[in-house]
Amino acid sequence: MTQQEMNVTTQTAHDSEGSVAVDSDIIMSIQDLKTWFHTDEGVVKAVDGVNINIPRGKTMCLVGESGCGKSITARSVLGLIDQPGKIEDGKVLWRETRDTEVVDLASMKPTGDAIRRIRGGQIGMVFQEPIASLSPMYTVGAQLVQAIRLHQNISADEARQRAIEQLDRVGIPQPQRRFHSYPFQLSGGMCQRVMIAIALANDPALLIADEPTTALDVTTQARILDLIAGLQEETGMSVLFITHDLGVVAEIADDVTVMYLGKVAEQGGVNDVFDSPQHPYTRALLSSIPVMGQDTKVSRLSTIKGMVPTPANRPTGCPFHDRCTEAIVGVCDTVEPAVHHVGAGQLSLCHLLDPEHQPPDSETVADDDVDPQEELAPKVDIAARTDNLDDPDRFPLLSVRDLSVDFPIKNGMFSRVTSHVHAVNKVSLDIRPGETVGLVGESGCGKTTLGRAISRALDPTSGQVLFSPDGSTQVDLATLSNRELKPYREQVRVIFQDPFASLNPRKNLLELISAPLKKIRGADNKDSSVQEKVAEMLRRVGLQPEYMFRYPHAFSGGQRQRINIARALITRPKLVIADEAVSALDVSVRAQILNLMADLQDEYDLTYLFISHDLSVVEHISERVAVMYLGEIVEEASTHELFTSPQHPYTEALMSAVPIADPHRRGSQIRVRLPDDLPDAVNPPPGCYFHTRCPHKAETLCDTDRPELHEIGDGPRRTACHWASELSLAGVASNQ
Repeated sequence: MTQQEMNVTTQTAHDSEGSVAVDSDIIMSIQDLKTWFHTDEGVVKAVDGVNINIPRGKTMCLVGESGCGKSITARSVLGLIDQPGKIEDGKVLWRETRDTEVVDLASMKPTGDAIRRIRGGQIGMVFQEPIASLSPMYTVGAQLVQAIRLHQNISADEARQRAIEQLDRVGIPQPQRRFHSYPFQLSGGMCQRVMIAIALANDPALLIADEPTTALDVTTQARILDLIAGLQEETGMSVLFITHDLGVVAEIADDVTVMYLGKVAEQGGVNDVFDSPQHPYTRALLSSIPVMGQDTKVSRLSTIKGMVPTPANRPTGCPFHDRCTEAIVGVCDTVEPAVHHVGAGQLSLCHLLDPEHQPPDSETVADDDVDPQEELAPKVDIAARTDNLDDPDRFPLLSVRDLSVDFPIKNGMFSRVTSHVHAVNKVSLDIRPGETVGLVGESGCGKTTLGRAISRALDPTSGQVLFSPDGSTQVDLATLSNRELKPYREQVRVIFQDPFASLNPRKNLLELISAPLKKIRGADNKDSSVQEKVAEMLRRVGLQPEYMFRYPHAFSGGQRQRINIARALITRPKLVIADEAVSALDVSVRAQILNLMADLQDEYDLTYLFISHDLSVVEHISERVAVMYLGEIVEEASTHELFTSPQHPYTEALMSAVPIADPHRRGSQIRVRLPDDLPDAVNPPPGCYFHTRCPHKAETLCDTDRPELHEIGDGPRRTACHWASELSLAGVASNQ
């Protein structure tokens, strides 16, 4: 059954007794759903007339930028809307099995027994932030048992056994032991699997997964996606998967719904939407994705100008018209578009599909409405910026030598040190002026700790951090006191991962951005020269200078990251450590930030250490890449060499886990599935640290002898693998 046929056949009908009827192939039909928030400033129409049909046993992906209403739609289904929000109109027609009656979830009391029986029983939900969703006061086992006994009339012992089975089912090692663990004792990937175990504990017919893989590393993401797909095949459950990662959509979706500002912009089968997107918003989202394996680097990513307006300030006419490059003057800005069906299975909410509204070329919106952040940005070829960075007569900007960071573990009444977490273990790395070095690896491999040790936010246990801002002399930052470090604090700056947590909500932008000047140079933010510097930096990152007196809550995630960039660059540093600076951002905002970082690098002669788990982003922005595993660098090479011909099995596994944004390629790429999580950094395995997960290990060598990081081939590349010269590993070109 096509999407369009479903749209026709699932319109509400009533039998002779007046009950609602829905096609048996549809497990849930969301019809004209409106969820509004009544605030002091007016009515915020977060969800405004959404129609979605979820086929039985299939995966519907709900995509769009933050603020488009995806999560509110999912929460509305389960009656989880916080005050002052409420469902104003519409139906959520639910039919658990083909033989059960249809019920309208939207008409149920949110705190009533009827929806409580369905919520967590027939419909499971996985929330985006597992740490925030799991109580730190109870073990994961206790929380699982509670979810099971709430919907099943079984004893505590039976529930405990089922809980352990669920933990094993979702791939958590040693489930009997993890049953007694608290959430803060588990990694982010394990906590997400616990959330999935809770959601699936009662074998729901529908799983709603709200951004379940956001900010997870690629291997953990791949395991989560494989887990959901396996359970779906095993049980036949349906899935509503909310994400902004179009690579994930291409890999798992049967159907796609694209939302923009509370409305459905486009809907259809996954192949149709990717092959022939009908709405300009869908086309813009797809074009903003970095593509792995390109023969030549592109200087800039395609972006969507501006950002999603707040629902309280919804534009007239088409809600996307003020960001659309194809908008029709006098039509898109004044008249709301109607739904247009395209082909056999697509629909789109766009005037461009109406024959009556096809304008001559001169009537499209003029380009004088240029996005200020694009207008400010020079067009830079980042591939040509660093053709020849080697100079034998000059020191690298940064030389890390045998750097180690250990964290003591204390136990007992007297807090005696009983062991250590070896977070970074004898890492050596050079970064030359003007280049971008990508640092990749799974969560917990030591990337962030290395970055913090380089910036001296952490004190290294041993080793050197040799910094040479002029190329002629070096100073070891690892040996300097805090007072001696002061002049170097403005030369080495950090952009943090979380744009929300890294900004003090009690300070305005002037105070936040000028803070490094005040702390390092003793500057006063009331000084006009300081305010001029802040204003100039705000302009340079694409924000208005008058924003300096506003507070962080007034800005979106993308704008907050621009503020973080402005704060990092206010001292005009030589080296910027970008720690997962774009991992939590929408694809469109991510493209804007990556373009901005490339432009600022050229303008201010910046050098980047770019820490990320997103290999497609790393390939786009980096000249050279270092791969970390369990505190050590296991491979280092130029970006092109690394992605086309990896020499370490771990690098191959990382690249194979990246979802490709092409549904026709689903299942065609070589996938190296790594078992379990990283080994314990307190007691790492003997021999090669990776041998416990490596598909190419040799028991006579890999589990006893530790491989050294050594140079291979003719170029300046290094790897720590006994069999690098003998293995033939798959790079991106092999997957394309």
